[in-house]
Amino acid sequence: MSTHDLPEVRTEALGAGVVRRATTLADGRDLFYYDDPDTALGADRAIDLRTLDARPDTATMRLDVLTGDWITVAANRQNRVMMPSADADPLAPQTPGNPSEVPARYDVAVFENRSPTFGPALAEAVDAAPSAANAPRGLDDLAALGLARTRAAVGRCEVVCFSPEHSGSFGTQSVTRARTVIEAWADRTAALSQLPGVEQVFPFENRGEEIGVTLPHPHGQIYAYPYVTPRTARVLESIDRTAPDLFHRILESEQASERVVFRGEHWTAFVPFAARWPLEVHLMPHRHVPDFSETTDAERDELAPLYLRLLRGVDALYETPTPYIAAWHQAPVHVGRDTVRLHLQLTSPRRAADKLKYLAGSEAAMWAWAAEVAPEQGAARLREAVERASQDPRIEADSA
Repeated sequence: MSTHDLPEVRTEALGAGVVRRATTLADGRDLFYYDDPDTALGADRAIDLRTLDARPDTATMRLDVLTGDWITVAANRQNRVMMPSADADPLAPQTPGNPSEVPARYDVAVFENRSPTFGPALAEAVDAAPSAANAPRGLDDLAALGLARTRAAVGRCEVVCFSPEHSGSFGTQSVTRARTVIEAWADRTAALSQLPGVEQVFPFENRGEEIGVTLPHPHGQIYAYPYVTPRTARVLESIDRTAPDLFHRILESEQASERVVFRGEHWTAFVPFAARWPLEVHLMPHRHVPDFSETTDAERDELAPLYLRLLRGVDALYETPTPYIAAWHQAPVHVGRDTVRLHLQLTSPRRAADKLKYLAGSEAAMWAWAAEVAPEQGAARLREAVERASQDPRIEADSA
């Protein structure tokens, strides 16, 4: 890479004292550094000087005509890294012996996934990128049923590194760092929602080998889908069949129940009335807000310690860390903005210290769920675990 080809680093101040530094990787993928308000890092960032292969072609989606679901066939994901050692961690800052994905030391880093399910092509790039040919032509196009229908899996998949450390999770971060990640989620949700062809943005964290995690590094992901996901489509149908304020009604009902885990000024955590999983807990804002980009500073400030409190309680249920999927459901970009409310759905298949729930015939094939743990019992256990975790001297206090 010649000197005149070196990528520019664009800096912008965000909320809560967080600073974003935007640049690119050697193959042109976007990279964003989010600096903590009390960062010890300087303003300069090292340049990615690797020689990388060309990015993979955008995958293809196939329509399941029986259900209306779009299935992405992304063969490039077969070769991704599996549980590397610390000195080969692809999410750690680059060193002479480890040409990782992030060239500089960081607090929080977000970059385009090298093996994406969606993208790298976007809908507007059809004429310029052959891999983006046959891109979706809107929600009506995607809703049409027919045999052998395909579309390009346009969109974006990003990796969110919570820390430069090799191991950990969101729950092992400080309140200050958690607040930086929340600011990054809000910033990336706003940006991804503006991309052509993107219909829904989904931040999430997979934690634990039992979930299928392939990297121990503390990280999550953000998917920008070219369609409204099947679960959200079902939610929109339920709203149409009941009332536009369905989420408000659910929250009021849960707040009056024995399933509340804890309640703050802006957020309530509760085990839902019809929980499917042995461990399932939702965290919902008290006012209607469609996604992270529309939360206030006060809501983000409270969410950082409350979310950590919840995750540390989840880990206090057993002697070993709890595997989970932390799914932040957001309203679609173009529909349901006034009715679908941002909320966390955290689920774990762990039903005992040494037992996991596996989806067998009825659940996997027929989508007919049977729960082994009563939601009220699950809420009581989680309340006790949250209280234990808050009194554990091994958990460093962080009042930032």
